[in-house]
Amino acid sequence: MRIEQEKAEMLFGTIISSQRDILTPLQTLELANIYLDNARKSTDPYITLALCHDTEVTLSQVARGSKRLKVPVVRQGIAAAYVQLGSLLKSRSLHDDADTFYKKAEKMGERVQEQQSDLFEVQNHDDDQEEHSQEYQRLDSLQEDRQEHVQGHLSEAKHEAGHSSQSRESHTPDLNTTPAPLDSMSTPNDMKSSQAPVAEQKQGRETTNILQGIFPKNVRPPAMETKLPKADERLSTTPQLATCLSLLKHSQLLGDMLEPPARKWLQTIEKDTDEQERLKILATNVVRAFQREEIKDNKVVAEVVCLASVLEKSDFQYLLGELCKGIDQSVLLDIHQLDGVAQLIHCAGPGYLDADDLVKILGLLSTRLRNTHSQSSNHMYQLTMAVSRVLDAMADTKVKGLDREKLHEPLSLYLSETKDISDPYLVYQAAYAYQALLYVPDDETLWQATLRRTGKVIQGVAGLVSAVKGLDLNGFMDGLKDIQQGVSGAAGMFKLAKSTVDGVKSISDNGKSFVECMKEGLGVKRKLTWYPALRGAESLLRSGQLANFKRLVCEAPCRRDPVFQWGVCQLLGEVAANSMWDTKARQSAVMFLGEIYRTVWENHTNVQEWILVILMKLASSSGDDVQDAASGMIRDLESRADAQEQAFIQTCRQKDHAMYPLRIASSTTASPSLIDRAQNRPDVEGHLRQLRKQLLTEQGIAVYIPPQAKAGLQASDESRFQLLDKVKEFLNSEQKVFLLLGDPGAGKSTFSRELHHELWDVYKKDGDIPLHINLPAIDKPEHDMIAKQLRKMELTEPQIRELKVHRKFVLICDGYDESQQTHNLYTTNRLNEPGEWTAKMIISCRTEYLGIDYRDRFQPGDRNHQSKSTEFQEAVMTPFSEGQIDSYISEYVSVHQPLWEAKDYKQALDLIPSLKELVKNPFLMTLSLEVMPRMMDPGEHLSFTHVTKVGLYDHFIEHWLERGKKRLGEKKLTPQSKAAFESLIDEGFTRNGIEFLKKLAVAVYKEQDGQPIVEYSRYKDEHSWKAKFFSRDDEKQLLREACPLTRNGNQYRFIHRSLLEYGLALAVFDPQDWRRRAALMPSLGRRGSESSVSSFEIHVADDRENGTIEQGADLSSPLAWRSFVNEYSLVQFLEERVQQEPIFKQQLLDSIELSKTDKKWRTAAANAITILVRAGVEFRSADLQGIQIPGADLRYGVFDLANLQGADLRKAILSNVSLRGSDLSRAHMKDVQFGELPFLKNDHDVETCVYSPDGTSFAVALSDGSINIYATSNWEMTWILSGHSQRVTSIEYSPNGDRIVSGSYDSTVRVWKVATGDCLYIFIGHTSKVYSVASSPQGNVVASRSDDGAVRLWDLESGDCRSIISGCDNIGDMAFSPKGDTIAFGGNDRRIRLWDVASGECSSILIGHTASASTIAYSAQGDLLISSDYEDVVKVWEVETGACRHIMKGDKHLLSPKGNQIIFYNSQWNRKEEMGLWDLETGVCVRRLSGYKGTINDVAYSPQGDQIVSGGGNKEVRLWDIETGECRQTLSGHTSTVKKVLYSPKGDYIASASYDKTVRLWNVGSGSSRKISNHHSNCIMGLKHSLKRNQVASCSDDSTIRLWDALTGIHIRTLTGHSERVYQISYSTQEDLLVSCSADETLRLWDIENGACLHILNGHTSYVNDVEVSPQDQIASASQDNTVRLWNVNTGECQHILTGHSKGVWVVAYSPQGNQVASADMNGTVKLWDVQTGACAHTLTGHSEGIPKIVYSPSGNQVASASDDRTVRLWDVKTGMCSHIFIGHQRDVTRVVYSPQGHQVASASIDDKTVRLWDIESGECRHTLLGHQQNIYAIAYSPRGSLIASWSAAGEARLWDVATGECLWNLNHDGLTPSADNVLSHPFVWMSPDVDSFITGDGGGSVRRWDVVKEGEQYRVNMRWRSTNGQLTVEDACVQGVQGLNDLNRRLLKQRGATGEPSVPLREAGKKVMTMASVVSKLKPSSSNTEALNLSLTSPAESLTTN
Repeated sequence: MRIEQEKAEMLFGTIISSQRDILTPLQTLELANIYLDNARKSTDPYITLALCHDTEVTLSQVARGSKRLKVPVVRQGIAAAYVQLGSLLKSRSLHDDADTFYKKAEKMGERVQEQQSDLFEVQNHDDDQEEHSQEYQRLDSLQEDRQEHVQGHLSEAKHEAGHSSQSRESHTPDLNTTPAPLDSMSTPNDMKSSQAPVAEQKQGRETTNILQGIFPKNVRPPAMETKLPKADERLSTTPQLATCLSLLKHSQLLGDMLEPPARKWLQTIEKDTDEQERLKILATNVVRAFQREEIKDNKVVAEVVCLASVLEKSDFQYLLGELCKGIDQSVLLDIHQLDGVAQLIHCAGPGYLDADDLVKILGLLSTRLRNTHSQSSNHMYQLTMAVSRVLDAMADTKVKGLDREKLHEPLSLYLSETKDISDPYLVYQAAYAYQALLYVPDDETLWQATLRRTGKVIQGVAGLVSAVKGLDLNGFMDGLKDIQQGVSGAAGMFKLAKSTVDGVKSISDNGKSFVECMKEGLGVKRKLTWYPALRGAESLLRSGQLANFKRLVCEAPCRRDPVFQWGVCQLLGEVAANSMWDTKARQSAVMFLGEIYRTVWENHTNVQEWILVILMKLASSSGDDVQDAASGMIRDLESRADAQEQAFIQTCRQKDHAMYPLRIASSTTASPSLIDRAQNRPDVEGHLRQLRKQLLTEQGIAVYIPPQAKAGLQASDESRFQLLDKVKEFLNSEQKVFLLLGDPGAGKSTFSRELHHELWDVYKKDGDIPLHINLPAIDKPEHDMIAKQLRKMELTEPQIRELKVHRKFVLICDGYDESQQTHNLYTTNRLNEPGEWTAKMIISCRTEYLGIDYRDRFQPGDRNHQSKSTEFQEAVMTPFSEGQIDSYISEYVSVHQPLWEAKDYKQALDLIPSLKELVKNPFLMTLSLEVMPRMMDPGEHLSFTHVTKVGLYDHFIEHWLERGKKRLGEKKLTPQSKAAFESLIDEGFTRNGIEFLKKLAVAVYKEQDGQPIVEYSRYKDEHSWKAKFFSRDDEKQLLREACPLTRNGNQYRFIHRSLLEYGLALAVFDPQDWRRRAALMPSLGRRGSESSVSSFEIHVADDRENGTIEQGADLSSPLAWRSFVNEYSLVQFLEERVQQEPIFKQQLLDSIELSKTDKKWRTAAANAITILVRAGVEFRSADLQGIQIPGADLRYGVFDLANLQGADLRKAILSNVSLRGSDLSRAHMKDVQFGELPFLKNDHDVETCVYSPDGTSFAVALSDGSINIYATSNWEMTWILSGHSQRVTSIEYSPNGDRIVSGSYDSTVRVWKVATGDCLYIFIGHTSKVYSVASSPQGNVVASRSDDGAVRLWDLESGDCRSIISGCDNIGDMAFSPKGDTIAFGGNDRRIRLWDVASGECSSILIGHTASASTIAYSAQGDLLISSDYEDVVKVWEVETGACRHIMKGDKHLLSPKGNQIIFYNSQWNRKEEMGLWDLETGVCVRRLSGYKGTINDVAYSPQGDQIVSGGGNKEVRLWDIETGECRQTLSGHTSTVKKVLYSPKGDYIASASYDKTVRLWNVGSGSSRKISNHHSNCIMGLKHSLKRNQVASCSDDSTIRLWDALTGIHIRTLTGHSERVYQISYSTQEDLLVSCSADETLRLWDIENGACLHILNGHTSYVNDVEVSPQDQIASASQDNTVRLWNVNTGECQHILTGHSKGVWVVAYSPQGNQVASADMNGTVKLWDVQTGACAHTLTGHSEGIPKIVYSPSGNQVASASDDRTVRLWDVKTGMCSHIFIGHQRDVTRVVYSPQGHQVASASIDDKTVRLWDIESGECRHTLLGHQQNIYAIAYSPRGSLIASWSAAGEARLWDVATGECLWNLNHDGLTPSADNVLSHPFVWMSPDVDSFITGDGGGSVRRWDVVKEGEQYRVNMRWRSTNGQLTVEDACVQGVQGLNDLNRRLLKQRGATGEPSVPLREAGKKVMTMASVVSKLKPSSSNTEALNLSLTSPAESLTTN
């Protein structure tokens, strides 16, 4: 920060400072305001502060002057400026400084008032007042003066570039001429020599008689005419580059001072950061080109150093180093490089050089000078002149700290030795260098120098040089006098020091010759005035201040010094010789030389000779005006000279002075120049910049909402994040591949393009290059795809090679799925391998395209190391959120200005539920907004509108084509094109366009296998299929232009891939075609008539009219020649067609039917049935005998009771399919995929299980002491290891997998041989239960932990007990270190002990736990030990030091495989239901895994460490993603608590053991990403039947309501909106509305027709337990808030709030007449209310406990109530009196119901498991129905009243005869999940009086319909249908003679309840079956006590049982 501030101060001190001392007060005030204006404009805080400082200094100066002048105008101006300065500082939060200036302003204002009365008194008496009054009159002209300042300023800028390079372009000047480098330039004042202040003349300064015509004014400094280049234009010269960079570097300082063309150029380039970077990098490349240059002559050096002042610091130092290296390494001293070093030092910016740099350079010069001493005088002259320039620059940089003894003195000594030389030229240069050296300070402190010199010394000349740069000429002159007189001066800027030299006089005063004077100066260590005077004169000339230069020469105190005169003449000669100066200035220089010659002080002949030499050199130059002026001056001098002087001139003519040239470099440059060479490098950046501009220009205005994503496929959409932020994190990380997944239309391609633009927008030179690769457009992208893409971008091969070697890329690879890739593009392209492309890859792909192991296609590294790769990341794009939808609509309306406003779109989305779901897809959102105004009729009720995806595409395509037609109609067409266009219109332009689109889509799939990009070359493809679409035919061109196609060169594609898929779907079935044909043909029949080819009928719930045209399947359809099973997006279009068009549905059914007899229909049938299943069509009871559908995807399909005899199902996907009761006999089922393995059923509880290390074997330990061993190849049991007499608590495989170690409650440890099942050892020694066993990592030692308080170590070689370790009564856990040399254990003494295995001694004790240790584990590296105790404190110990690194809190825990993470989980009900993932290094929790309900008994890491599996009390197994913390998959099937989970060694399977005595085997990732499950995910709370609609409604604990077709069981729709469980539902009287109540404290009113939520009824403040709708359509709701509310159905308004209950109201019921409503509460009170007034008619008291159910009698004159007080009461509605109390139940009565005739009441108790039938008249219990084994949750009379059904937990159902009480039918247990444990749930309903059928719901969320059939005197109940639960269901499916099933699938089917015997291949039937005898024959005889005792083996066939 300090360096930047110093830089700012220097810049403004040198550029905007003014010669304040010679300005009038008004001019000085104007200067202060200029500073203030620039301070306001500056955005750099340091520059602002520097300008404020200059403003303050200037104001102080003018304030001091104003005291004397007493001028109010000036003082008011000062006060105003102080106020403005204070305001500026206050805005920069510098309040203290601001207050200071405010006070100064106030003080100045008071002084103005004080002097007002004195003004007129003095104005006639003060001579100065008149002078200044004239200045006031000139105030208006100051702006013009300032403009002249600006012009001089610009000229100086140009001069800087030219002066450094001393070269010039020879071309016609351009108007765009601007300054070059500005670092050293100064702002001139418009001072003329005649305007020198009178005060200075009064000081008696002596002035020479110089002509007034010489240098009359300051002019622009010399500058090359430089044309400013356009962006990306090739630069012609290096000074041109220097000019550009200098303008950019000082743009803040120049402001409006630039000429208009230059200002315009600067404004343009300042906005173009790429161009700025290009110029900077070009400067760097010029420096590098110089480094590579072998011959560094004066031209090369001059070219590179002209960039010195604009180079970046690193480049500056690099160049300086190269020059110094050249000087050091050259045999003969390189003068050119030495001069280059001088110019570099002179132009160095703040901080670019330090003392060490200059010390090294000075040391180098000292050495080179001594080595060059013997060379020629010319060489010595050149060398000394170059050294002088270096020393000048050093003095100018204020360098300090030089080592005087080593560097300063030796160099000084060498220069003083040149006094022996007589050559005046060389002596002058030596004297100049010597003085320069004296002004470079040495390393002495001030007091040391004073003591040594015993005199006064001025401390440094650097301050003077800065003054010269600041152009404060008065101060500079004073400084010269101070040096001359030895006192402090320069306006107080120099410090005094006592000097032994009292006054320094000119050398000429000594009367010695010129050479003698200079030689004397070489020997005296004294600073002489002529050196700084010459430095000042040179600086004035460089800045164009010729008038001031003349004044300095005439008034300098050293003006009579011949050395000063010699130097001035040299400077004038250089001005005259430099063609970059204007002619007048050069001629003035010649005139000045002549004047000096004529008036040389003291007539020094050496100076006169030097003047003549200079004039002769100028006269001999190439002809120009200056040559003539020099020749004329010589002639004039000769004409005025006497004879002696003429002889002198003649002698000078005869001398050779060519060896001492003036310092004017050649105007020519090297060819080729450095900048040419720098630009001859393959111009990659230029090409990239053009590409960037093109991309950013073409981007245009588009609607784009930044997408969001989630971390994985299974992650919740709620865990979304901003995708761009995640990608930027990836780009800044070490990861290499970012996989972007998403559904079709999710916006992957749009995001890829936007990301591409974003990265190009921020692209910087040499940065990572964004490269968008459209993978389908690249031929074989698996090889060299980057080079292929770059060639498409027209880069040359040299450019491509350059990029490959030197640059990095960000690859944005779009369309992995569209290119139909299977390769890992990262590995096949060998990215980031040595010598290959360096790149990060972002690659997009459709989710549906990927399989289970999709990461293998994208992860870096080979397959053996991919699983451990940390270089891979993925994200899945999430659907639009509501906020994103609103933002998109607003932006769309703003950009496109459609017919609708934003509110219209939002209203439509709110009222059309189907549309709101669709527009969550970004592409569908675009389509929707485009076509919605066309789709919606003005008078249409939006809530009844149903919008589908395919419907949107239909409207969009039509709209697009109509718009294209309009565009073509407005376009000027050729006659031929116009005729073709009119023809297309006549035929129907839109229909022609659709046909074109359909045929093109078909051709792309048929000819290119769906590859979406078509390349067409007219000469190559004119006879191919492509010509039909892309030829130059007029009609084809017009249709192409109108269709949604895009073109890139010779490549064509649809604007979105989904349009290609839509086109193909339209080719499969086009509704418009069939409607048009229907209009032309008579009606031939109806769907499902006898004319149909189908032999089966599929029931549908759609009541729309059937199709009117009969048609059949078509073999020419795309469905017949290509499988589209895995084309998800295409199938989605077609499944929606199925739901909309019965004709299409029948087509598909016909295809399936035709496949029965003709193999040609196989593909069509497989596609057809896949589409139908995904469309939700169920094939219950369908006749599918003989269908051929190989490869069909039937996941989640319903085929209950279907006839699939002889069906060809090979390779079909049958995951989660329902085949209950189907007939699969003789079906072909080879390679079918069920997605599951048969579970392992045991007769005893499973204690634990474990995989072998290689995964080939699996062991299960049981509670009876046996161990079952399975081969995982076929999951056949290979051995039953018997021997333990009690439960086996622990088993473990040895490290090599050949042995199993087991521990048991029988106090023994056994070692088994896996191959034979032999028991090798029985380790006896423990005196109590063995809790766990462990093998050492080497497998030679086994440790056992027992309840006896000991750990025993057993030697597996000898079977001996090596040591007994004990230290406490109870050992909680133990663990071997990874090396196996230590075992750690802990127990109830709260200490952790580490024991040496070899010695059996305790090596360390870790103390810190305050409770008994429970678990112990080592980290993977063994450096850390993790222990926990029973207070849930976990400690992480450093094994080596015993220090506790971290203390964490948690219950059970598990270390990750890599040992870097630890997972905590809770195994107790009262703990928080979540898992915590902690970083072991930092001890910080990094992630929470929440969502699991219940206890967690066990967790396991996957071998890769990227997943966790958990199992617990809710009977589920869950897979969790480590990265996101989300649950990826839930595996259901266990019927009891899960106690153990583990992964297979490869991580492809999960095993889970449960208290249900099974081990289930799950295929990881086998679950479909698109689950078609229509059942509730949790228990059913209520069911209602709609007679009018033949519909069933169910509500559930999962917060949803579902509607079902009562006849077929087809799921109609799901109503979502509640956030908590839905307790109850009720239909309206017309059954068109449904009302629901929920624990979320709301009711919702739903439209049955479209699923829309019409009203949300808010008001209750607690759970709403029950809801009923009255016959008059009033709604009553009962709540836990003790109130009942009555609502208006139409408006949703609350009509009455019924208060009076003292506890929560459980239930409400309307009377049959609807005039009264009854409510019952938890306190046992019933209230009867008038619905009109809300008044309470009666309060019925008598129950002593809560009432869960009340019901009106059919007549409405009575109410029955069931209570927890075990009674049922009947109440008279009119009187409120209790007429009967039914007593008999032993537990709470929870259900009561009237018979349809009203003469009987049935009651049920959950807990006493009985149903009782009561007579209304007598009050007697007619029957007690016994038999239920489970709690009863529902009872209901049949509609006729002759039957009553009861439904209990776990699917137990009974049907009773009401008259006799006899149980007519029962379903004891069908394995269903129990019903909800809630007294309010009632999942049972009879359907109608005409049909004896009832609907049930269970705790698993399944809904079933049962039909009651009476056969004679017997009743039979058949299940008609059930909702699918997403699980494989094959109960009662016949698999007799099924062919092709492998053994595992045969076992799976049989295990799941299939019947019959599948066909067994002969090769399997002939396999040898191992008999008991063969097993026993392999047993080894027991020969010792250590061998197996009493070992018994059981045949696997006898043990394996199936369910």
